[in-house]
Amino acid sequence: MPLRGKSEFRRVYREGRRRQSGGVTVIRASFDPGPPRVGIVAGKRVGSAVDRNRAKRRLRAALRSLPLWEDTAYIVVASPRVNTARFAELTGWLRAAVEENE
Repeated sequence: MPLRGKSEFRRVYREGRRRQSGGVTVIRASFDPGPPRVGIVAGKRVGSAVDRNRAKRRLRAALRSLPLWEDTAYIVVASPRVNTARFAELTGWLRAAVEENE
């Protein structure tokens, strides 16, 4: 389930713990009861709109293969390396960042 609105993102940024691995940063915080909530951030430093959308698609696909905790919100921040990394490497970065947060 996605994070929605500035207030939800702000809450996770303020209360969450950050972990970086490779080309991604994961911010994790306890959240309202329910399924895991995920927000993906790909800023202009990632590249053009096409590059940013590609980065977000790749991150969403990689996140589907990871076990995420219930009652938790995650923000995944992309770097330009997300678009050039092999998919297995990208999944490894996410796995390492999520597991470090646990």
